[in-house]
Amino acid sequence: MAGKGTPATALLGRRKVVHRVHEYAHDPRAESYGTEAYEVLGLPAERVFKTLVAEVDGRLTIGVVPVAGQLDLKALAAAVGGKKARMADIAAAERATGYVAGGISPLGHRKRLPVVVDSSASGFETVFCSGGRRGLEIEVAPADLIALAQATVAPIAG
Repeated sequence: MAGKGTPATALLGRRKVVHRVHEYAHDPRAESYGTEAYEVLGLPAERVFKTLVAEVDGRLTIGVVPVAGQLDLKALAAAVGGKKARMADIAAAERATGYVAGGISPLGHRKRLPVVVDSSASGFETVFCSGGRRGLEIEVAPADLIALAQATVAPIAG
């Protein structure tokens, strides 16, 4: 990896999890970080996952869904035993995770947050998710991502 490591890549290394790091030059004019990732890396959109931070009953919660889909807030709330969910404030998401928006990884957060990975991830040998900064994607087996994030798996993509 040419650039500086991130808490996500450090965690993968410490746990000796097989993964690949894919870096690309992020275009600051890109309208969608996830779309940019799959287009630049030449990947099928359904294998690239975005990390979204929501608030479920007042508690920050991570939803990991395919970039081509939407996060179903009702399904996310149900997956963690909550009633009501809304997208979190960007500043709160960045503070809690330690990452900037567009580079939030499902791994290596500053604070321990509940993580829910969309069940579609399990249908692939590997998936791609943010490695902790814009222009950095991690390719990892879904089971390893789920285990490291201590994630719940549920159908949360709408």
